[in-house]
Amino acid sequence: MPKIQVVNMEGNPVEEIELNENIFDIDINEHAVYLVVKNILANKRQGTKSAKTRAEVRGGGRKPWRQKGTGRARQGSIRSPQWRGGGVVFAPKPRDFSYTTPKKVRRLAMKSALTSKVRENEIIVVDDIKMDEIKTKNFANMLKAIKADRKALVVVSENDKNVFNSSRNIENVKTTTANMINVYDILNYNSFIITKDALKVVEEVFN
Repeated sequence: MPKIQVVNMEGNPVEEIELNENIFDIDINEHAVYLVVKNILANKRQGTKSAKTRAEVRGGGRKPWRQKGTGRARQGSIRSPQWRGGGVVFAPKPRDFSYTTPKKVRRLAMKSALTSKVRENEIIVVDDIKMDEIKTKNFANMLKAIKADRKALVVVSENDKNVFNSSRNIENVKTTTANMINVYDILNYNSFIITKDALKVVEEVFN
């Protein structure tokens, strides 16, 4: 069972806790992670791109020249795809790119991502993150004290306005709640900072 040291906001060790081996010490399934990350990125797509086909471009109703006798290739419309200003062949249209992956695959991918963070020593457990006021400088000092990477994901147990607003103006730092984390964010950020309470929530959900 993996063990990890818990620190306070000043970066001082407080205690050592054991992580749930069913979540933080499994055989990493890279394919499951790939499938879920691909799904997350697909669901983020707006799907609003659009272009006009030859049927939708204005004009082109009259045949530009007669069929035979001119010496030129036959043409039926100046809005055909080969003409400048013509329609687009197989033009993209607004569509929904979202789909779902099986729940078991999502759970396996989450456990694999969390396990990778433990094995790469990129997880930092903080006993609690509390801000008396909305102060970006104080939050930045906390990240520096616990030796977090410049690109960090901070996970707390509940939506604390002071914590969220203090961190939102720091580049490459994202703060979220334990029930909103996803595989892409975990892998996309170098440091995975989580409070003890948020850790309990994660263990309850994915155990």
